[in-house]
Amino acid sequence: MENPIQPNLGSSNKNFFKFFIPSLFGLFLFVIPMPYGNIISLEGLSPFNIGIGFLAELIKILAADYLNNIALAVIVSSAILSVLSKFINIKNEFLRNLLNVSPFWLAFRILGAIFIVMTIFKVGPKFIHSEITGQTMLGLLPSLLAIFLVSGFLLPFIVDFGLMDFFGAMISKSMYKLFKVPGRSAVDAVSSWLGDGTLGIMITNTQYKQGFYTAKEACIISVCFSLVSLPFSTVIADQLGFMPLFVPFYATVCIASLACALIMPRIYPLKNFTNNTFNNIPHLKEDLVPEGVNLFKFGLEKAIDRSETAPSLKTIIINGFKTVVDMYLGLLPLVMAWGTLALMVAEFTPFFNIISVPVIFVLNLLNIPDAAQAAPAVLVGFTDMFLPSIMVSADGISEVTRFIVGTLSITQLVYLTETGAVILKSDIPLNLKDLFLIFLTRTVISLPIITLIAKFIFI
Repeated sequence: MENPIQPNLGSSNKNFFKFFIPSLFGLFLFVIPMPYGNIISLEGLSPFNIGIGFLAELIKILAADYLNNIALAVIVSSAILSVLSKFINIKNEFLRNLLNVSPFWLAFRILGAIFIVMTIFKVGPKFIHSEITGQTMLGLLPSLLAIFLVSGFLLPFIVDFGLMDFFGAMISKSMYKLFKVPGRSAVDAVSSWLGDGTLGIMITNTQYKQGFYTAKEACIISVCFSLVSLPFSTVIADQLGFMPLFVPFYATVCIASLACALIMPRIYPLKNFTNNTFNNIPHLKEDLVPEGVNLFKFGLEKAIDRSETAPSLKTIIINGFKTVVDMYLGLLPLVMAWGTLALMVAEFTPFFNIISVPVIFVLNLLNIPDAAQAAPAVLVGFTDMFLPSIMVSADGISEVTRFIVGTLSITQLVYLTETGAVILKSDIPLNLKDLFLIFLTRTVISLPIITLIAKFIFI
């Protein structure tokens, strides 16, 4: 019987294991869920999680007393160092690019520092540091600190040793045909689904900068495949009282998200992005499997070829350190600033009530109960994923309406307090206007589908 690995690949055992061992490690870190919570008995650990998610949860539990102060130090340092960079000639290129930012970004770094100081020390106007504004954002920062730390150093095990090349080759034909993206993007989606949406965006951004994705592909993947994770979805379902119905609840999310992924690459604004690579570097386009060639062998050959150019351990550590510092100093202040501002607008102004007036008409057209109460929740998801479910969790709101708003808030995907901020900080060429249009498009596609399923469930 022919060996499926040797000898036809023309690569040595050493090259094979250079792909296999790090990639296997990457699988357990980013793709395969394991019962870590049953192995290590600590309160707060999820029973099942992928390795990255488990490590992030573990850091949050063990360093719970320190993470808010670390976030404070990071965000304040970002603002101070960015201001100083305007007066000091920084010779290190990495630090210069990180700190010497435009006045627009500098203003938000300073604002983020002001907001976190006011929130932690509870000084200044209460509408800034209240439980529903600054304190809510402060509660998100430990998760970001933990996930950025572990993923920054461990991302190479899934992107640089051939794992994505292997899976990409296996499903490249169907992914291009259905979603206009390379097969390797399926790994981004799985990492988001089982771990964290920001993790999928980080993987996509890394692959884009390395030349594996074009600008158009990176945009499609980041807003169609970087899905809200299962753990986050369970929080929404639990808040709305749908844990007994979690399977149909999440199945509805998946069906609506699949419809978005099929339609959105073919319409504005995603279809208008170019197929240029990042800084016009060579496009490492995914090879389609030639006719008559064994699929498994072809994928394995591509993976081994990729592993031969994998970075050394020293390079992984240096690049990981740079990634973590970049995400900490560059992104955390923006999350704190934009998130707090968005929540202030949502909670203390009539803005979303005013702009949601046309939505009431649409909800009535779809015969959704409690349309007036649900309409602001349909749009407020652009600021934060948890706000819609909070707005419809009050007594008296119809069960079917709570189900529709809850699943829709997950399917809308783009929210400024986390994934939106990560995309805007990344090199993926999506701006705020694009994200809002994509949010509205996902809403328009998802709402009728979710409504139909909800009425079938609660008939």
